[in-house]
Amino acid sequence: MRIFDLLWQPDLVDQSAWSDVTAAVAAAPYPIRVLPADPDRATTCSAALGITTRSWLGAVVANAGGLLVDHGWVRVLGCGYDRLPDVVTAAGVLTVGYDVMGGQFAWLQADPNARPTVHYFGPDDLGWLDLEQGYAEWLNAILGGSLTRFYETLRWPGWEAETEGLNLDEGFSVWPPPFTKEGKDVSAASRRPIPMAELVSFYEDAARQLGGPSR
Repeated sequence: MRIFDLLWQPDLVDQSAWSDVTAAVAAAPYPIRVLPADPDRATTCSAALGITTRSWLGAVVANAGGLLVDHGWVRVLGCGYDRLPDVVTAAGVLTVGYDVMGGQFAWLQADPNARPTVHYFGPDDLGWLDLEQGYAEWLNAILGGSLTRFYETLRWPGWEAETEGLNLDEGFSVWPPPFTKEGKDVSAASRRPIPMAELVSFYEDAARQLGGPSR
C-alpha cells in the first residue's frame, strides 16, 4: 500500500494559512509553480465551499488558481486557471487534484462518524485508497517530497520534460494501461497526450467494467 509521509504539524495553522502554504512551497525539494488567482473566481469558489483562509484548502482557493507540483506531475486545484478547472467544478465530490497519469485526489468523508480524508484513485490499480490524511496533511506531504516515493512505479526516464510539455488540461494516455500485466513497466509503454477529462473517464469506465470500488 502506498501512503504519503506524514509531515503535517497541526500547530502550523494560524489566522492566515497561506503563509504556511507558501513556506512549504519554498522549501519543496522539487519545482512547484503557483498559478495566479483571479479574484472573482477565488471569491466564487470560496463562497461555494463555505471556507475561510484559516484552512489550507481555503488559503489555496483564495490565493492560487492551482499548484503545479514536481514539474507539473500533480495539479492541485485552486480557484482555476486557464485550462485547469477549479476545485468545485466536479459535481458531487470534492476533487482536490489530478496527476498526469489520470489519477485523482478527492477529499471524502467515507464514514459519517469520521473526519474527511483525501483518497487517491490510481490508474495502476483502479481502486480508491484512503490516504488517511486531511487536506492540510496531504498538501503538506506532497509539497514536502512524498511524490517521489508515491509515484516510483509510474514514472520513466525523462518524465520531467514530457510532463512539462503537457497543457494544463492534458494527461498521458499509456498503452498498455498501467492496470494490466503488460503495462506494469510504464517505461516500455507508449505514451501520448490526451485531454484529462477523457483520460479520467477511461479509467473510471475500466474500473466499473472490472467491478472496482466506487467513491
